[in-house]
Amino acid sequence: MLSELEIQAVIGFTGKITQGLILHPDNEHIIYPLGSTIVVRHIISRAQTFLRGHDNQISVITVSRSGDYVASGQRTYMGFQADIIIWDFKERSMIHRLKLHKVLIQSLSFSYNELYLASLGGIDDKNMLIVWDIKAGKALYGTPNRDPVNQVQFYNQSDEKMIAVLNTGVQILTIDKQNKKIQSVDVNFGNVKRTFTCVAIDKNDKYCYCGTKTGDVFEIQMDMAIYKRLAPVKKLFSQGVNCLGLLPNGDIIVGAGDGVIAKVSFQTMQIVASSELLGGVTSITFTNDYTHFFTGTSQSNIYWLDTEKLLPELRNTCHYERINDVAFPHNYSDVFATSSLNDIRVWNAKNRQELLRIQVPNLECWAVAFMNDGKSIVSGWSDGKIRAFLPQSGRLMYVINDAHIHGCTSLTCTSDCQRIISGGSEGEVRVWEIGKQTQVMKSSMKEHRGRVWSIQVRRNNEQAVSASADGSCIIWDLKSFTRVMCLFESTLFKMVLYHPEESQLLTTGSDRKITYWETFDGQAIRMLDGSEEGEVNALAITKEGEHFVSGGEDKEVKLWGYDEGICYFKGQGHSGTITRITISPDQKSIISVGAEGAIFIWKMPESVINAKAQQELPTVQNIKKQNDSQQSSQQQQQSQQAPKDSQSQKSNPAAKSVKSGTKSSKK
Repeated sequence: MLSELEIQAVIGFTGKITQGLILHPDNEHIIYPLGSTIVVRHIISRAQTFLRGHDNQISVITVSRSGDYVASGQRTYMGFQADIIIWDFKERSMIHRLKLHKVLIQSLSFSYNELYLASLGGIDDKNMLIVWDIKAGKALYGTPNRDPVNQVQFYNQSDEKMIAVLNTGVQILTIDKQNKKIQSVDVNFGNVKRTFTCVAIDKNDKYCYCGTKTGDVFEIQMDMAIYKRLAPVKKLFSQGVNCLGLLPNGDIIVGAGDGVIAKVSFQTMQIVASSELLGGVTSITFTNDYTHFFTGTSQSNIYWLDTEKLLPELRNTCHYERINDVAFPHNYSDVFATSSLNDIRVWNAKNRQELLRIQVPNLECWAVAFMNDGKSIVSGWSDGKIRAFLPQSGRLMYVINDAHIHGCTSLTCTSDCQRIISGGSEGEVRVWEIGKQTQVMKSSMKEHRGRVWSIQVRRNNEQAVSASADGSCIIWDLKSFTRVMCLFESTLFKMVLYHPEESQLLTTGSDRKITYWETFDGQAIRMLDGSEEGEVNALAITKEGEHFVSGGEDKEVKLWGYDEGICYFKGQGHSGTITRITISPDQKSIISVGAEGAIFIWKMPESVINAKAQQELPTVQNIKKQNDSQQSSQQQQQSQQAPKDSQSQKSNPAAKSVKSGTKSSKK
């Protein structure tokens, strides 16, 4: 059995999940999904704990009224069962794993007294609604629905009544325990036609409010099952209503798809206050006293707002699209940079806060690297330009225009900070001389026929190796700008690394193999099966070269022994393809980034760190033993020569000093 890699911290929040951000009833923790992991974060100390049990992306999350239980559901592949997990919040442990639904869990809701859990399947599950017994973990009642259902919600004062929000209407559901059925009553909307998205129920179960894709909110009288009023008056919310929240005085907090968060008066049904956020509003969760609330957006931002004026305060940021690259500065582990759609972000590795954001609209950053002197961040973009920025202010230093035709896909810098080697999507590898005021192309080497995915430079800056999608890795001479050697394999190479001793190369690609190569003659030494499912995209190796890390489409981070070729540790948490992996310069943590926009910081196992220390210790002991044996042999020789040279020692002062030295060494 493989040991589990421990998650040290995560940076990310899956903001596209409706009501995915929840403030726990203890008012101290916020709970949110990130890929297949649930993150529980303390608001003040920012300490994180993780609930791990899903094997695919989490689609819905909810918390019981007391806060004792957390329930989460996932999406999976067509034809497979989608799991629901009920967690014990205090113990941070799994209570039940419920399996009946297929493909997707659409919605979850705990009952008033926490006796039941209602779960809703997707279209592929025939919109099946199932009511579960929480203590026993068994299904009690179930019913399919013809129309797609978006949300199900228990009443606030009853364990037997629910509201189901359908695409075409709203149903009031009642559990019939005698006949073991779920009875339904359709709400009468007259001639009004809408596509409904979400619901919020008031504390007394008199009225509920339903949001629509049209951008209005319906007030429904629940005992009569009829709609009473429409809000807001005269003005609709753009891109529909995503989520709703109710204040104790009856006012409605509305989160819209265009990023507007608004307060609608209960009496006049008009907008009283509003503000705009980055990304469509997907989550609203109130504090216990209803004076403030957290809001999550589709661009993975978390805001803190007051309920009076709705003044937003940005509390948390992260990537919301695919992350393409990650890089540390030379020999500095407190900061790292990531590149994604539209931007480069610099992060504090200790408190996981965003320090700097460099945005270039409508372009994608494919590669990022720090110069060894730390004075610039170099990046390759989809428009074919290489841009360098100042690391503290993010100000543009210089641009190399038309560096590559269809985008700069990879780059690296020499240790003397005078050259940049870049690769493009057409297969060209180019060397740029970086001066104080000028950036000149020294050479353009065109032998690859596909995208260059990775470039590495030797420590002496005399050679570089590039890996391409055409199935070749080429070692280049950076003095004569010619090919030294070429490695061929029937694969799309995704990554190439020099072993720290620089006598071997490590490559990986679409054939799921990790290959060792000899740099002397270009022969393949060993091939490992890096994955059983998908291609391997990323590799990183420790400074000593005794371990390396891999990741790819199987969404697992694997830690290998280099000499043994055995995988010792495995880390699960990503819900998308792992695109890049790096090891911090202090060798204490592993950073992996994925296509879902998540950044996972893994703790380097202590056994690996201890193994490095133990391997260094015997060498020191051997040196001491050798020194001791040499000293003892010298002493024996001197003792044998002592009677012969006694007369000469009396006359020779140097011999006396040697003799005194041996005595001191004995002591």
